[in-house]
Amino acid sequence: MQNWYQIFPRNTWLSIYAWTIFCILPFFFIFRSSSSPEIAAGIILLVAFFIAYRLSFSSHSFLVYLWVSVEMIINIAMIFLFGYVYLAIFLAFFIGNIRSKVGFFIIYGLHIGTTIAAIIYGLLVDFNLYITQLPFIILSVLGVILLPFNTYNRHKREKLEGALEDANKRISQLVLIEERERIARDLHDTLGQKLSLIGLKSDLAGKLLNKDPERAAAEIQDVRQTARTALKEVRELVTDMRGMKLEDELLRIQQILRAADIDFVFYGNAKLNNTPLLMEHVLSMCLKEAVTNVVKHSEASRCTVLIKQTPNEILVQVQDDGVGFPEGNPMLQGNGLAGMRERLEFVNGQVDVEVMDGTTLNIRVPNVILYQDVEGRNS
Repeated sequence: MQNWYQIFPRNTWLSIYAWTIFCILPFFFIFRSSSSPEIAAGIILLVAFFIAYRLSFSSHSFLVYLWVSVEMIINIAMIFLFGYVYLAIFLAFFIGNIRSKVGFFIIYGLHIGTTIAAIIYGLLVDFNLYITQLPFIILSVLGVILLPFNTYNRHKREKLEGALEDANKRISQLVLIEERERIARDLHDTLGQKLSLIGLKSDLAGKLLNKDPERAAAEIQDVRQTARTALKEVRELVTDMRGMKLEDELLRIQQILRAADIDFVFYGNAKLNNTPLLMEHVLSMCLKEAVTNVVKHSEASRCTVLIKQTPNEILVQVQDDGVGFPEGNPMLQGNGLAGMRERLEFVNGQVDVEVMDGTTLNIRVPNVILYQDVEGRNS
């Protein structure tokens, strides 16, 4: 069930103030009438309309169409009796919330037809009343025509975005499972055979220790060499394990910002030189968290990312032009920033926040150089 403040459209060409005016304006038309019974009838119709309008949001199946029918009848009655055509705007918004495609087009056509027919009849009966508000009537008719499609398409887009988000989460889970399976296979292929060989040679060396000490010593030497080979392969496997690189993460955050209708600007170079994969993975996770905070909390229209590598440090800066955080705001100590600090402490990094014409996050880590030792292993 929707809350009362959710029955007005968000992000449309009418603001909440305009909808408030449309709630108050009918009383002006009603109280112009000189007859007390007409005033009473107008108030009853208006109250009945808003009750039906509220119930239409909380009803399902055929009851929705029942309440919409009641609203159409009241809308026509208000046009005939008082020359008030603007209830049609409320009804036009609700029609856009109908999910059934067939039901949407049937109710949409009926609403346009009955509203225009009632206005034409009113012009014939009381020309002076309608001609004085003709520009507003034309705008209302345009709203009746355009607003349902605007609302209907917005709901459809939100549904697709939700499905896309669910699909992305599922893909992330599948990628994680696949990576775990790959690591398990690599470990099995790398260590399984050699550990079995070590076990067999150790047993053989134990049996030969008293019978043939020289051969036992040779077997022990083979065990030592096999263990060294296995250790070397495990090191190479760990080094080659795929982590999250800044280049890949930039592509993901660009997609996130585009979906949130936030402009993305990038400076610097995302390809770091001789940086350990662990360090780059931590920076990528922090960058992702920072951009997620921009999308959720900043209300920004632009997000700028700077990646700069100097001899002493690596800087990742995320800046937005949003609302910022007032001093002492609990968001400054939120879980997102706390998680960043915990990750950065692991690599001796730090994060600081600047609030001025938006929010700027500066993520810094020491520039640790990955070098090659004399055996060719990454150190």
